[in-house]
Amino acid sequence: MTHPSLSGYPSSVLDEVARTREVVARLHAELPRWGLVVWTAGNVSQRVLVDPAAGPGPDDLLVIKPSGVTYDELTAEAMVVCDLEGRLVDGDRAPSSDTAAHAYVYTNMPEVGGVVHTHSTYATAWAARAEPVPCVLTMMADEFGGDIPIGPFALIGDDSIGRGIVETLRDSRSPAVLMRNHGPFTIGKDAKAAVKAAVMVEEVARTVHISRQLGEPLPIEQHHVDSLYARYQNVYGQGAAAPVTKEEHA
Repeated sequence: MTHPSLSGYPSSVLDEVARTREVVARLHAELPRWGLVVWTAGNVSQRVLVDPAAGPGPDDLLVIKPSGVTYDELTAEAMVVCDLEGRLVDGDRAPSSDTAAHAYVYTNMPEVGGVVHTHSTYATAWAARAEPVPCVLTMMADEFGGDIPIGPFALIGDDSIGRGIVETLRDSRSPAVLMRNHGPFTIGKDAKAAVKAAVMVEEVARTVHISRQLGEPLPIEQHHVDSLYARYQNVYGQGAAAPVTKEEHA
């Protein structure tokens, strides 16, 4: 049954809420699959555009997991809907304790459509040391455009974590931040992109940690980082334009 708080929204928004609930529920299953969470820790959210024609706006909604619910219980129906103040709009359970942080990111970074938080082991270990993961792998240059930065220490429960995320990532190419003494948060154009970033940040944090056991890893020169990042973001994959052939160039 539709919650009364959603009754004033047009059918297009209600349809998008239903679709987003399915997407967010499915993506939550990726976190234990990739070993990024234990028990009920971690969360995925995605923005719901109230007016898709106008783009992101302050009246948008977000879908996120409920607080303290195990991953095998996370059906689409279990997902909760909140506004960008972090207030519950639709759902039978209390939202994740990180909802205020997610909401703050969406409010202050309109380009962001998905946010993920995990306590993945290696990335969180770097966060505990308040040390950025240095860009010593081409994979890091591709995905993060440089080092993975450290965000400030912030307590859970209000938008303090969200403020730290925005302050750290607003002028960064990285879609990931390691919040000090807490763990990684990642952002993306949608929740799938943010989940991918969460998987990748754990992978590179683990690899660089292992590299350090062998000796000091070698940094990649900045011009190479810039070149790798530009190629990966603009050329790599099936969405890129077809390469120009010799005949076409001639």
